[in-house]
Amino acid sequence: MHEKAAPPAAAKCPVQHDAPSSSSGLNPHNNMPNDLTHMPAPGQTMALPTERATSSIPRPSTPDEDQVAGDGSGRWEYPSPQQFYNALVRKGWETPEEHVETMVEIHNFLNEEAWNEVLKWEKRWSGSDETPELARLHGKPGELSPKARMHLSLAWLLPSQFSNEPPFDRHDWVIRRPSTGEEVRYVIDYYSAPDNPDGSPVFSLDVRPALDSIGSVTQRISVATEEAWKSFRESERR
Repeated sequence: MHEKAAPPAAAKCPVQHDAPSSSSGLNPHNNMPNDLTHMPAPGQTMALPTERATSSIPRPSTPDEDQVAGDGSGRWEYPSPQQFYNALVRKGWETPEEHVETMVEIHNFLNEEAWNEVLKWEKRWSGSDETPELARLHGKPGELSPKARMHLSLAWLLPSQFSNEPPFDRHDWVIRRPSTGEEVRYVIDYYSAPDNPDGSPVFSLDVRPALDSIGSVTQRISVATEEAWKSFRESERR
């Protein structure tokens, strides 16, 4: 678990992504609607920015750069506040328009922090500074990962040591290693944590490679052993 303090003005992130569907008009790379426009939604009472921020997350180049994922710069683009609001309206969410920019800020912040954790795993694996690319992502907010289910079971058995709060969101990210072309799936569980004293929200991100290959299993065991040994050494110093 890695705690991340969100920007001071933030409230808890409401973002939940739809499951991919070829018949739903969603972009297969990131599950955003292909026809998500910058036009105001029906009944919208205030103007929202239409500028889109470019992330730090590389994406594989394709002959036809799609509208939602990127602008040809080689990095993923985030939806504008107007696009974000339109997506919430499509889902039937009642969202105060004045909070949308803060929601976008949190959404982008959490994605950047999750990517930083992926980079740490990848550097352990390769030992080099090669930067992977995010090939595609899937939101699975209603589907608990095996690890999240295990933690909830442990919370029932050991309530003083484990939280019984489930993650509020889950993403599966598939990254591509440019040197080999290998694709690796990462699972990201997003948890709410107690707020900072100044009231700003804190989130815990549990980012790890999925147990889809021997390499990922070995990597998970190695890191778990390393962290357990580190905790043991710290307890010995006390």
